[in-house]
Amino acid sequence: MLLARLADVSHRIAATSARSEKIAALAALFAEARPEESPLAISYLAGQLPQGRIGVGWSTLKDALPPAIPPADEPTLTLADTDAAMSALAQLAGPGSQAERKRLVRTLMAAATLPEQEFLLRLLSGEVRQGALDAIALEGVARAAGVPAAELRRAVMLEGSLPRVAQAVLDRGPTALTAFGLRVGRPVQPMLAHTAASVTEAVSTLGPCVVEEKLDGIRIQVHRSGDEVRVHTRSLDDITDRLPDVVAVAQEVPADSFILDGEVIALDPAGRPAAFQDIASRVGSRLDVSTARAALPLFPVFFDVLAADGEVLIDHPGRERHLVLARLLPDDLRVRRLVVEDPASAPQVEAAEAFLADTLHRGHEGVLVKALDAPYTAGRRGRSWLKVKPVHTLDLVVLAVEYGHGRRTGLLSNLHLGARAADGGFVMLGKTFKGLTDEMLRWQTQRLRELAVDDDGFTVRVRPELVVEIAYDGLQRSTRYPAGVTLRFARVLRHRPDKTAAEADTVEDVLRTQPPLV
Repeated sequence: MLLARLADVSHRIAATSARSEKIAALAALFAEARPEESPLAISYLAGQLPQGRIGVGWSTLKDALPPAIPPADEPTLTLADTDAAMSALAQLAGPGSQAERKRLVRTLMAAATLPEQEFLLRLLSGEVRQGALDAIALEGVARAAGVPAAELRRAVMLEGSLPRVAQAVLDRGPTALTAFGLRVGRPVQPMLAHTAASVTEAVSTLGPCVVEEKLDGIRIQVHRSGDEVRVHTRSLDDITDRLPDVVAVAQEVPADSFILDGEVIALDPAGRPAAFQDIASRVGSRLDVSTARAALPLFPVFFDVLAADGEVLIDHPGRERHLVLARLLPDDLRVRRLVVEDPASAPQVEAAEAFLADTLHRGHEGVLVKALDAPYTAGRRGRSWLKVKPVHTLDLVVLAVEYGHGRRTGLLSNLHLGARAADGGFVMLGKTFKGLTDEMLRWQTQRLRELAVDDDGFTVRVRPELVVEIAYDGLQRSTRYPAGVTLRFARVLRHRPDKTAAEADTVEDVLRTQPPLV
């Protein structure tokens, strides 16, 4: 398939707000593509490169902007050609690599027509934002392959990758879906939670439910098959070698096969939860794991089980899954919880509110309220799980950053914060430089320079990839920002490199959970 075809579909998707038109355009594209081309098409339309970071920043791209590189007269560049060029760029390292990187980018741009050049620039700079990889792309693949969207969605949840499932189903049709099921050893995307303003609201919304401590750690998914144990993050990265403490715990569980969902945490000398940044640093330690382990021992606390001893449990109600979890693990390896059988009972609701207060007193960040009859919906932010925190917090994406002044001169300080929009883009909600320690400033300066796509000497525009957790006192009406609101007294709690931009809060979440102040 020619890259020009993909560029045209990308333009059409971005130009229309009609969901039906987006799905129709994608279905036609996937029907036309060879099955092996579909993973690339899906990745490119979502603004992602299979190679990950390839070292191409604004300093490389600025010399390849039209009209500096005359476009080709006719489209000849294929998806395979483009992928090969991206792989070549990703492999560059060492002396002379920057010059070679610029040469390869100029060569790629010279082979592209003007629409292809424009698409490539957006792809390389992280500016492809039509949200094509989520539900709309899935619907397009389902229509092209002639399979029910619900069945395809479940396969993607369990496989953790739309590109892989799409290639199989476009090649072999509906029968290919039978190959995608929950398997021990293959991580699945975790179930996520929406936000509620209070425990009382959450309980009244869900009905019979359980209130669990929300631990401020790193989400982990632990797989064991026989003596083999693998530990994965919420983004499905394998971190087994970094967490021998978790592996040791998993090997003591009285079962030969299971998948557990939980958090890995640490306690300070006083028995209080260690800071998230310390835990993240320990989990990120790759070189001297033994020393890092001695300095900060970690231990897992689990709250769900997806499979055990050959039985897949994700479709079972939460109440039944917990019975299995309790059979596998002792109390100290399970999250503290309180069952609320009758949400209309004032004493039970009061007990739930008291549980939140006690959880906060113990140093944890809040609670999760979960419907007792809910299945485990892998990869989805289900309405049957609601998180409640004592302060208003949001996970927002950094869209740009301003240079600091005074003692922050030379550092990237004032963050431009955005929430996810329905069209796959981001809507700016405000700025903040508050809450940043010197260490956080140094870290974010380095990270945001890696993500930079433009720098005018005052503001640096960046690829929308870094998520930050923001605390704020409420919303205030504002004509300055697109959503009509801005954050009051926003401050940075922490950077969240463990989260992707797709996991950030949406504008809808913001407006629903916190009405704006007049």
